[in-house]
Amino acid sequence: MFRWDEDPDLNITPFVDVMLVLMAILMVTAPTITFQEQITLPKGTRSKQVEKIPSITIRMDRNRRIYLGKDTYTLRDFADNFMLKSATMNKKSDVYIRADENLPYKDVIYLLKSVKEAGFARVSLLTE
Repeated sequence: MFRWDEDPDLNITPFVDVMLVLMAILMVTAPTITFQEQITLPKGTRSKQVEKIPSITIRMDRNRRIYLGKDTYTLRDFADNFMLKSATMNKKSDVYIRADENLPYKDVIYLLKSVKEAGFARVSLLTE
């Protein structure tokens, strides 16, 4: 017979355990699901072919000799000669400076400043 004063116990622990396992499975598998939808891309126009701008590499050894391609300069005469030579170069080119690690800081910065004053904006110091 049923009595109103009885308080039935509901055991929801197995239900919570099952739901946590299902949630963990969903969390593990959801990132791996990929949708393969067929997309047709529009045809583009080819009005101009992109030109590749060559980069310029400047090297300075520990004796402060500067190499630009096949030309060799001293630190003293580099700025003027580079200014003249850069008139024929593309100013959008990337310029990479490789300097010996034993050089004084002021010599490397002088080289960097000379390249920047010639009109090049994309100048980088390379390390190993």
